[in-house]
Amino acid sequence: MAEYLQIITTTEKRAESEMIARVLVEGGLAACVQIVGPVTSTYSWKGRIETAEEWQCLIKTRADLFGEVERSIKSVHSYETPEIIALPIRAGSREYLDWMEEALPPEI
Repeated sequence: MAEYLQIITTTEKRAESEMIARVLVEGGLAACVQIVGPVTSTYSWKGRIETAEEWQCLIKTRADLFGEVERSIKSVHSYETPEIIALPIRAGSREYLDWMEEALPPEI
C-alpha cells in the first residue's frame, strides 16, 4: 500500500491558497486541497513576535510526491520561508484512499 501525506502550508491571501490548490491538483500532485480560513497565526519572525491572518491549505497526496509538491509550492508562494510540513496519514477509509490513488499519477 502506498504511503499518503497531508501537507500543510499557509498563505497571506485566500487567492494565493486557491492558486496553490489549482496548481497542485491540475498538476497531478494532489488529490485534494482544502482551504481553511482565515486562521490567526502567532509566530516568531526575525526576532519579533508577529500575529497575522492567514489561509491554510490541507494538501492530500502520496509520500513519493512530497518533493514535487514542495517545489511547486515554493515556485508560486509569496513568503520568504513558507510553512511546508507533512503529516503521515496513518489510516483512512479504503474508499477514500482508493479515490486518492486514482486521482494521482502512478507511484514513482
